[in-house]
Amino acid sequence: MKTIKNIDIKGKTFLIRVDYNVPVRDGKVTNDLRIRASLPTLNYLLEHGAKRLILISHLGRPEGKLTPETSLQPVVNDLQKIYKDQTIGFYPLPDSEQPIPIPENIKIALLENLRTNPSEENNDETFIKNIVKSTQADYYVQDGFAVLHRAHASTDAIKNILPVYAGLLVEKEVNNLKKILDNPEKPLLVIIGGAKVEDKQPLIDTFLKKADQIFVGGKIASSGYQSENPKITVADDFDENAAGDKLDIGPLSTTKLVNLITDAKTIIWNGLLGYAEDPAYATASTITAEMLGEKENTTTVICGGDTTGFVENLMKEHKNLKYTLVSTGGGAALEFLLKKPMPGLKAIID
Repeated sequence: MKTIKNIDIKGKTFLIRVDYNVPVRDGKVTNDLRIRASLPTLNYLLEHGAKRLILISHLGRPEGKLTPETSLQPVVNDLQKIYKDQTIGFYPLPDSEQPIPIPENIKIALLENLRTNPSEENNDETFIKNIVKSTQADYYVQDGFAVLHRAHASTDAIKNILPVYAGLLVEKEVNNLKKILDNPEKPLLVIIGGAKVEDKQPLIDTFLKKADQIFVGGKIASSGYQSENPKITVADDFDENAAGDKLDIGPLSTTKLVNLITDAKTIIWNGLLGYAEDPAYATASTITAEMLGEKENTTTVICGGDTTGFVENLMKEHKNLKYTLVSTGGGAALEFLLKKPMPGLKAIID
């Protein structure tokens, strides 16, 4: 995999695909962990003498429309807090190859939300070519792991315009997920939660040969999922609300999971174990997150949008929690683990 460690950085301009698809409320970023996840790449390039960094990202699902709610302006404000001694530039998406008039003193600039132009999701080569030419970029850096499974202009068509190199975040995510697939330290425990069996069954099937134990909780278990395979433990007691709805796995099943976590040396967790939006039914998920975050000398990987969001919020409250990888790519991480096509990753490897 080609990375930024393989290129001459000094004096060059870098166009960088980051993942700033962050939660925003009332014009403010409410969780900046994805922004901070990009900093190792940005800082590495700056420390090695890059002339300028041009950042591109999407935010939400704007369906081709730019509104105050779909603008990346709140992200600019957060970057400015991080890089206090820099002026962060912010520019509209270009509609031609005409150079964007960026002042010499601007070393970091962000372009507006890629998906406010339908050409991004249409994998339009002219669209990304305009961005490359107008920013006068020398190299393209792919550091948005969460979008590597999308055949979009900033992940796929770009390979026809500039050589594509992986940023440090993409390198970290790929290497950690690849290690779990190819050479995990044993015992390997896979924790599966969530609501839809059809979404999770491929993951269970994929890891059945590799894992020592698979634990199944969440609505999948409460809806009656069963397995006779001795490797698979399915939660069978639950915490219920007044209406009898099974909204979290119960104490006996949680104890079984705790014992499995205690023995494991590699753990991958995908899918919440209960209706964690309600703190009353987040007990099992909280216990799991805290155990994994405090477990030393163990590879711990969290993936899936709901699961990573839950863990990220917990990390804000408990600074001591440490994980090998809290994947920034919900769907992308699963696609990678299931060995499905990854156009953005292929562009780097090619």
